[in-house]
Amino acid sequence: MMKPDVDLPAPKHGLLLAHYLTVRNVAVSRGFYADVFGGEVVMEENPAMVKVANSWIIMNPGGGPTPDKPGVTLEAPPSGDRASSFLNVRVADIAAFYSHAVARGAEFLTAPIDRGSELRCYLRDPDGYLIEVGQSTGLLRGITAETSADSG
Repeated sequence: MMKPDVDLPAPKHGLLLAHYLTVRNVAVSRGFYADVFGGEVVMEENPAMVKVANSWIIMNPGGGPTPDKPGVTLEAPPSGDRASSFLNVRVADIAAFYSHAVARGAEFLTAPIDRGSELRCYLRDPDGYLIEVGQSTGLLRGITAETSADSG
């Protein structure tokens, strides 16, 4: 159900970027993004929309081809350790965010790690989507991360 007078991802000019996730359980995923990221549930389903800071996460179950995406089937990612993309979230205080998220049940791959240019850590959402959470530190002073094959 949509709340009255909501801030939908519908720009009056130019464009706006939102992220669509194919999810297994809309209620679980919607709750995760609302609780862990402090998002505002704008629509509960069909599709679910959660406004997080200045962006939107849009969620719906998977499905087969449609006239506007012939030959394309949407499905949540298979479980495993491979990812081809991830959501990048920047925070002002990674220690505070990490504590908040852990208190709400988020499970991180590691605690925040200092990479010189930033502090960062990763977690997965209920469907296995990878999310990077980072705080720029050295980067603000011109320090960049070392380049390596695994620097992703």
